[in-house]
Amino acid sequence: MSLNSVNIMGNLTRDPEIKYIPSGKAVCSLSIANSRIFMKNSEKVTEVSYFDVEVWGVAAENCSKYLTKGNGVIVEGRLRQDRWEKDGKTQSRVRISANAVHFMPKRQNNADSNASSGNKAVEPEVAQGSGAAEDIAWEQ
Repeated sequence: MSLNSVNIMGNLTRDPEIKYIPSGKAVCSLSIANSRIFMKNSEKVTEVSYFDVEVWGVAAENCSKYLTKGNGVIVEGRLRQDRWEKDGKTQSRVRISANAVHFMPKRQNNADSNASSGNKAVEPEVAQGSGAAEDIAWEQ
């Protein structure tokens, strides 16, 4: 038995990059920064980790269309490892294959939030699928 599940929240470090494979399916690459704050020697330390994410199908197209650098997202997915040979050495890379990408509400600066009509809870939009290119769908 095995378990391979990832949930991560962070901000995009660059604009999404979309490509199409020969079958016509879309694949979108995202790069996410995730911060961890902890105390070390009575000092607050911030540790930032960066993760590569791949999103397939219609969800990939929606990520490319609606997300830009700096947007917050929550990614649900699984880890996927690629391995290859280069110059006689085995190389590898681990990335997150997304089953769902939740778009976080855009941040507002103080002037915008003061002009708004109260504090409303905003549900994130979801680009969702099973991770297989054939099964990805967009839910609203």
